[in-house]
Amino acid sequence: MIIIHAVHNFPRTVGAALRERLRVMPAVVVTGARQTGKSTLVEHLVPGRRHYRSLDDIDVLDTARRHPEVLVDGDEPVTLDEVQREPRLLLAVKRAIDRDRTPGRFLVTGSANLLLMQKVAESLAGRASYLTLWPMTRREQQGLGRCGSWEELLAAPDKQWRDVLAANPDEPADWRAQARRGGYPTPAVAMRTQAERAIWFDGYIRTYLERDLQELAAISALPDFRRLMRAASLRLGQLLNQTELGRDVALPQPTVHRWLNLLETSYQLVRLPAYAVNRTKRLIKSPKLYWSDTGVAMHLAEATETDGAHLENLVLQDLLAWRDARLERAELCYWRTASGEEVDLVIETGGSLLPIEVKASTRPRLADAVHLRSFRQEYGKRARAGLLVHTGSTLEWLAPDVLAVPWWRLF
Repeated sequence: MIIIHAVHNFPRTVGAALRERLRVMPAVVVTGARQTGKSTLVEHLVPGRRHYRSLDDIDVLDTARRHPEVLVDGDEPVTLDEVQREPRLLLAVKRAIDRDRTPGRFLVTGSANLLLMQKVAESLAGRASYLTLWPMTRREQQGLGRCGSWEELLAAPDKQWRDVLAANPDEPADWRAQARRGGYPTPAVAMRTQAERAIWFDGYIRTYLERDLQELAAISALPDFRRLMRAASLRLGQLLNQTELGRDVALPQPTVHRWLNLLETSYQLVRLPAYAVNRTKRLIKSPKLYWSDTGVAMHLAEATETDGAHLENLVLQDLLAWRDARLERAELCYWRTASGEEVDLVIETGGSLLPIEVKASTRPRLADAVHLRSFRQEYGKRARAGLLVHTGSTLEWLAPDVLAVPWWRLF
């Protein structure tokens, strides 16, 4: 029997940012993959009385197409859910805001990145603030409503990092189970067995292919598209080579390019860019390929065993939730040189760089930190101490500039 928990009782990292933006801007747009919890967020976690209108409702969708002003006029605040189903509704929202710029008038959600959709010709620039709701972080799944300790680390001097992380009351956990579970609320917190989750993931992928994808672009060759999805999931954490990927799935490179863009627009795929500032080393510029949810990626790949790329993806998932819930801009990237030196993740914010190396090993060694130290040497005072994230229990300085930290203490 599947035990269903009340997922609306789980606070989200982005909640505080959402309330703050509603206080300031006439419209706030919350986007993210379907089933990340956007509807739950806007229905249960946003205070005050609001009209709630979902374009998943056929009658509401028809009204949006025929008489959009009916949905946006009135004195009470309005929530428009799944607006990607009729992007032209945003023109009516724009007109309504131009008549009345009262903060918090419109709360809009969409299961696609509206800024990347070709159908969205109408801009809400200057009228809206944008937030992304990613799959649930591990600490959100625990009911803590937050992501990892990234903000605390950035705020503290490097020498205090060990004390900051040691203060986290968490206990050792199995990262492999976390990767299989993923972060979508239903399989993550409402299902207990992997067999139940497999049924959910299969239904999710079918719905994505047969319905959600068709709202973004007409794809007739769904078996080919699914084959591309599986091939991409098998390349988790690898440099993206579209020509090679197309050759492996017998698709032309332009088709691969277009379909990867669709996967990214619908928040399934994440392309992690390379760090772009070149000092003395020749850097690799191709992005690395990840998924927004490890559970979906493993299901697509039919993977029964986890590896280091899945752990990297877990760290990235937590960082994405952190980045998109904060006001100050932060960039996430990786660093790799033509000679083979590589750092899995780099946080760039406030003029500083925080390099992170991820190892699916329970015994971190100084040899694992060679590339972290090379990065710090390359970027000098801009680079903070490096983090070596691992799967064991050791929290210690391997060198004066490299802290080994268990993943479960960090996020």
